Amino acid sequence: MHTAAVELPHICFPPFVILSTQVREATKAGSEHGSREKQHRRRKGPGAVVVLVAGRPGDRQEAAAAASKPPKELRASRLRPGRDGARSRRLLRRLALVLPARGKEQRVGMDVVAPEMEKHEAAEGDMESSDPALAAGPREHELEPVGRWQDDLTVRGMVAALLIGCIYTVIVMRMSLTTGLVPTLNVSAALLSFLALRGWTSLLDRFGIVSRPFTPQENTIVQTCGVACYTIAFAGGFGSTLLGLNKKTYELAGDSVANGPGSCKEPGIGWMTAFLFSCCFGGLLTLIPLRQVLVVDYKLTYPSGTATAVLINGFHTTQGDKNSKKQIRGFLKYFGGSFIWSFFQWFYTGGDACGFVQFPTFGLKAWKQTFFFDFSMTYVGAGMICPHIVNVSTLLGVILSYGILYPLISKNKGDWYPATVKESSMKSLYGYKAFICIALILGDGLYQFIKIISITFKGMYRQFSRKYINNRAKNMDNTVSLEDMQRDEVFKRGHLPAWMAYSGYAVLSVVAAITTPIMFRQVKWYYIVIAYVVAPMLGFANSYGTGLTDINMGYNYGKIGLFVFAGWAGRDNGVVAGLVTGTCVKKLVLISADLMHDFKTGYLTKTSPRSMMVAQAIGTVMGCILAPLTFMLFYKAFDIGNPDGYWKAPYALIYRNMAILGVEGFLVLPKYCLALSGGFFAFAALLSIARDVMPHRYSKYVPIPMAMAVPFLVGGSFAIDMCVGSLVVFVWNKINKKEAGFMVPAVASGLICGDGIWTFPSSILAIAKIKPPICMQFTPAP
Repeated sequence: MHTAAVELPHICFPPFVILSTQVREATKAGSEHGSREKQHRRRKGPGAVVVLVAGRPGDRQEAAAAASKPPKELRASRLRPGRDGARSRRLLRRLALVLPARGKEQRVGMDVVAPEMEKHEAAEGDMESSDPALAAGPREHELEPVGRWQDDLTVRGMVAALLIGCIYTVIVMRMSLTTGLVPTLNVSAALLSFLALRGWTSLLDRFGIVSRPFTPQENTIVQTCGVACYTIAFAGGFGSTLLGLNKKTYELAGDSVANGPGSCKEPGIGWMTAFLFSCCFGGLLTLIPLRQVLVVDYKLTYPSGTATAVLINGFHTTQGDKNSKKQIRGFLKYFGGSFIWSFFQWFYTGGDACGFVQFPTFGLKAWKQTFFFDFSMTYVGAGMICPHIVNVSTLLGVILSYGILYPLISKNKGDWYPATVKESSMKSLYGYKAFICIALILGDGLYQFIKIISITFKGMYRQFSRKYINNRAKNMDNTVSLEDMQRDEVFKRGHLPAWMAYSGYAVLSVVAAITTPIMFRQVKWYYIVIAYVVAPMLGFANSYGTGLTDINMGYNYGKIGLFVFAGWAGRDNGVVAGLVTGTCVKKLVLISADLMHDFKTGYLTKTSPRSMMVAQAIGTVMGCILAPLTFMLFYKAFDIGNPDGYWKAPYALIYRNMAILGVEGFLVLPKYCLALSGGFFAFAALLSIARDVMPHRYSKYVPIPMAMAVPFLVGGSFAIDMCVGSLVVFVWNKINKKEAGFMVPAVASGLICGDGIWTFPSSILAIAKIKPPICMQFTPAP
């Protein structure tokens, strides 16, 4: 008899022991390894090599016990998940049963153990004299070694994450306070994290300094931490709900019963930071016990998380390394150009409506209706990232609103609304703008909410109803690749105990219930408790739907919470209670779904969930500190919330009016505004239905109502910018599609970051009362 042992690459920790077993005559070389061997396998089962793939002491003991069983006892305990229950499933997670001569695919069968296995001690000579077919088999496809989870958390990685978090916090805050439209920047953040660390390691290599290898796992950790940091900038409500509490937004909302003087609160670093710390961390713990169900058992795709993982894995290949050099050069080139251009523009903005940002590209008449290109590299870059249909939808929204609808409403000035009231008043034209925009958002949002909920419950029903069938199917052909086994092992091992997640969530809910009413007297402690009780259920439904459709409905759950708590709190307290508690619900639900995206990325890049959780927590702490500081810098430097200026912050007024609507109902709407809003609500729902019902070759041309809604309130200059970015990508793909595929994210990131970073020194100059020397304006010829 031959004794064989196969050593696999390290899965998570170095194996403690390689167990060897008796391999029967079927493993002999030559003709005996032919048809008779196959018959023997079918009749008595193949010989096997048991390999310990986990590194815990309990694994070693259990593996040794399994290998030392006498043949009869082992036959009686064939490791089949369907028959032996939890013990077998536990063993299967810890043992890989490698069948001999499985070919190049390296598939591992997990449902059979050699029927005759005698007690035997492994020795060096046994390993050297083993059958070459067995010993070489698993090495035909080497797995990447994965180290300890602590090794992924490096000082250089956290410094890079802090840098990325700072950059994108400034960018996201600027977008939130201008148009409120923030594209998904995860891929851009992954690219920037790779470029930062690869550039750093390359620089050290040039000076002959040895540094630790840059791995996909470290790349994932940096991206996760950076994204968690800047997520607070838009999930925290700085451009919407929290800003909706300030005095300027209160005055813009007009006179109404619910909009009383006690319903405003000026921004401050202290209470904003405390509010973020009290609410943001709960979302990290909401679904921790269910991460394996959502990512591994249900195998949800989480498209954004998968795309980020594919990008990161692609970076760390030979071809990816070649492309990265081009990406670094492209990023730096366009970053520098964008920064210099923004600096140059600043010299011509010495007054109101001055500079290139007010350039009448299509004439003065079109400029008055916000049809002009404002040379914003931020939105040109955003247009390069967003799909073409999103950019075209914003342009259609501008044409429909400022090109057709608003000129028609303006003709009824003095009839539909008072002629003496300023157009920025909610009782004037601005009221129509705000509520029609809200109607489009709610129409699309309500349909998407119903659709995602139905898809979620339908998918869950299928999962539960087919669970038994799926288990039987797995038993019949229970083979998985070594790489999948490695992913599963890493993902299942680095878990956070359920009791710790539940107790942490309970403690955080108590802290939030105590601190939030102290900051906002209108918010009762039981509002927060109820929000924390329902958040896990809403979070699971949202995370499941996000995994299927890539649509995070956290904002829509927040709007529902806003309406519910505003109506519940009543006339005097409804606006503040709705805005604050709705923000709390939104953050809990939205952050939990974003965390599942990151877990999917970590699963595909073989990054430990434990290190992912630590990175998320560190990034959240960074965001809770950086976001209020960045917001207050902008708030002190610029005229935030001015509907006629550059920093419109449209969603602050939108959310405040939603809260007023939740308290008072439709009585606050101007004349005929209810009919128009109802029509656009139905229009948005019909467009969304058409996108789902029509064949793809037609539905891909149907505009997106949510994207159309934004220019109804903020104007069309940013839509022109985004369409320019879309045009650049379209032409680039026509000229060189392969190059465009990997260079577009780098160029777009450079444009966004260069223009965004200039906002920081320009705000400091504004605070220091240093004004640009020139005001460039355009007037009609005499």
